[in-house]
Amino acid sequence: MNMFNIVLVEPEIPQNTGNIARTCAATGAALHLVGPLGFSLEDKYLKRAGLDYWHLVNVQYYESYGEFEARYQDSAMYFLTTKAKKCYTDAIFQPGCFIVFGKETAGLPMNILEAHRESCLRIPMIDDARSLNLSNSVAIVLYEALRQNGFKGLKIQGPSKK
Repeated sequence: MNMFNIVLVEPEIPQNTGNIARTCAATGAALHLVGPLGFSLEDKYLKRAGLDYWHLVNVQYYESYGEFEARYQDSAMYFLTTKAKKCYTDAIFQPGCFIVFGKETAGLPMNILEAHRESCLRIPMIDDARSLNLSNSVAIVLYEALRQNGFKGLKIQGPSKK
């Protein structure tokens, strides 16, 4: 089982998804891509952004959010949105939970947010900022979840200097 699950609902920018894949590879998180995607999984920008980390990522693909939700309906999930009142640091992330992000231009659909209102989280920003870059948002929240769980499974210290 992966420590955490990152879910991207209808991502549009291949470079963001590639960067997120690299973050998932470095942390042992699984990456769930929910279609329709705004790019091909063969996209050169997607591959370039993920560098040579793709073999380290457990990537799952779903044709629709309905397919994803049916498969994991009993799992703990958190939904990131600028519309939430609760801060991501207020959540208690348990191993195996799903952290769900929407597409770059519109975020998560309102019907998903309304169905999971109590599980919606936000990253604090100034009033005039519309949103953060998707790959940055994933990294911020995923590393908070890892921190809460003692960075289990990750190498914390670098090589010792002699």
